[in-house]
Amino acid sequence: MIILWQFRHRLPESREREALRLMAFSFFALAAYVTFESVRAMVSGHEPDPSPVGIGLAAASLVSMPFLSRAQRRTGKALGSNAVVADSTQTLLCTYLSAVLLLGLVLNATLGWSWADPIAGLVISAVAVKEGREARRGEGCCAPSSVPHASAPTTESSTTCGDGCCSHENTALFQIPDQPND
Repeated sequence: MIILWQFRHRLPESREREALRLMAFSFFALAAYVTFESVRAMVSGHEPDPSPVGIGLAAASLVSMPFLSRAQRRTGKALGSNAVVADSTQTLLCTYLSAVLLLGLVLNATLGWSWADPIAGLVISAVAVKEGREARRGEGCCAPSSVPHASAPTTESSTTCGDGCCSHENTALFQIPDQPND
């Protein structure tokens, strides 16, 4: 919704800063919710029932979300929009949440480890807070350092990427190779 709001304006770059603030807020809200639910599950000692449907949905999300995130990141880089890049990071974070959910559901269903999901959720919350801080500052892996002219291509040197995260040698868990003719 944030990205739609930004790009419905005739000069979307004028809404970039506000869109980044809203993206940061959404990361913080996600972190707060996941932390609350994780702590509540650990304190209450609630043991969830095994969920084959939940396992199937988490697996489907785990397969599809990286492709969506990659497409969003490419679009954000092409548009020179840190907000779209931040949105792609949030989608990738949802991929990690799906992986954690799947692991927690499988461990609960097979070994009865009801605590596995809340512990992993706390780790994901910490990552969400980190990403929220970066979005608030307008930072992020491969995020354009400024909004270039629409016709100017985004290059490695025009991004805030200084840690090699944009290089093709990076073998991140959910990295998807570039498609030809992008």
